[in-house]
Parts: sequence; C-alpha cells; structure tokens
Amino acid sequence: MTSQAEKNSSLMRFATYAAVFVAISLIAIKSWAYVATDSVSILSTLVDSVLDLGASIVNLLAVRHALTPADDEHRFGHGKAEALAGLFQSAFIVGSAIFLLLQAAERLVHPQPIQAGWVGIGVMIASIVLTLFLVVFQRFVIRQTKSVAISADYLHYAGDLLVNASVILAIILSAQLGWIMADGVFAIGIAIYISYNAWSIIRMSFADLMDEELPEEDRQQIIDLVLTQKSVMGVHELRTRRSGQKVFIQMHIDLPASLNLQEAHEISETVEMEVLKLYPDAEAIIHQDPYPAATP
Repeated sequence: MTSQAEKNSSLMRFATYAAVFVAISLIAIKSWAYVATDSVSILSTLVDSVLDLGASIVNLLAVRHALTPADDEHRFGHGKAEALAGLFQSAFIVGSAIFLLLQAAERLVHPQPIQAGWVGIGVMIASIVLTLFLVVFQRFVIRQTKSVAISADYLHYAGDLLVNASVILAIILSAQLGWIMADGVFAIGIAIYISYNAWSIIRMSFADLMDEELPEEDRQQIIDLVLTQKSVMGVHELRTRRSGQKVFIQMHIDLPASLNLQEAHEISETVEMEVLKLYPDAEAIIHQDPYPAATP
C-alpha cells in the first residue's frame, strides 16, 4: 500500500512538471502575440513567463532534492532545499519587476498604439485558461503537502491570472478606446503586483530557513490532543519547526511519578502515534517528566 508520504512526493513532482509545461506553452503563444501587437503589456507578461520557466525549473530540481531521504550528512533530511528554491524564485520575480518598470517608463514617455489587439486578447484568454488549470492543481497539492516550494510557484502563477486579465483591459483601452497610455500604466501595475508576490515568497522561505514555530493554532491543537491522552498531566517546552514537508516536534509531558519506566514509555509512544495522526510526515521527540517532580 502506498504511504501518504509517497503520495505527497508524487503530487509534488507532478506539480513541478506541470508548471514547467505550462510556462513553456505560455512563452510560445505570448512570443507570437508580442510580435503581432508590439504591446509592452504583453511583453511584460512574456518576460514574466520566461522568468516563471526559470523559477519552475529551479523548483523542479529543488523539490527533487528536498524529497531525497535523509543520509549520514543530512540527518534531518533535505527539506530546506524547498525554502532555498523559494528565495531563488523571489530573485527571479524582483528582476522581472525591475525590467517591466523600465519598459513601462519608456512606453509612457513614447506611447505607441497597440496593433492587432484581438490577437493579444485571444492569447491572454488562452493564457488565463492554461494558468487557471495549473493553479487549481497547485492549490490541491499545497493542501495535501504544505510544500513551501509549490506554494511559492502557486503565488506567482496565481498573480499571473490577474496580470493577464489586466493586460486584456489595457489592450481594450488602448486599441479600442484610444487610450494609448494604458499599456504603460498597466505594465507598472503589473510590476508592483509582481514585487508584492516576491515579498510573500521571501517571508515564507525565511520562516522555513529560520525554523519558525508552527502557527499558534497548530501548537494549541497539539497540546489539546496530548492532554486528552491517558495519564498525561501536563505539556511543556513544546518546540516545533518545519523543513520542507517534514515537521519536527519536541515536547515534555508530565506523567505520574508512580509509573515505572515501561509504563511511561508506552504512554509516550501512544502520545507520539496520536501526534503523527495530525502530522503523518512529522518526527516527534517526547521526554517524560515525573509529576510531581522529585524534591531535591
């Protein structure tokens, strides 16, 4: 029977392959649209897709490395490769935002009408459909795996949906209504939105790299679960962190001082099994303390 961890690994790998395929497809159709329309807004989304491809390839390699089992040199696994990939993606995104701002500024100074606007609109609609399929699948994978790398990929592809929709509006305003400044204005808006997404990815990656605690509601859920177990009289010194898919949980539990070592060990194992039901891919370390503690 396939374990949940194996299923999650397969989902993550497939999500990275899907992102690369979608990025290549978008580059092909947007390149044709840019040549046909000479729209800087379409150029901005083309550049974004090129950078998406680079980021998704890095993501693919990072996820493959992150899913490599722990070895003698990496006892805690390779999960932080996901967070490193997230930082690398943010660098791609910031670079694209800077490029777009420069292109948009040039177009605002020297505005030009968009040619063959219908071509751009058709390509943007196709881009929205392709990207929508991808982000829906990525969202499903994130719910199953809580992967930082896939979350980073999801953030900028989800942003692309709004970007593509804004490009359609810019083309309509410029080609159909004569507002030729719309092309440059919307390109600036796209650059700002891309930069915002980059900041979100950076925060997620640093949380993983700096061993940030799990959210308070998750920690409280762990405490509440442990306190429902037989003979457990208290929980303290709970420490948690995430590394890629892996969650590490450490805690002390208070047990009656009258228990012998075998009984305390069995209770600790029961607590560990219950915690692993919440986090199947977790590694839990539980220390038993006598209660009341012995007086020195």
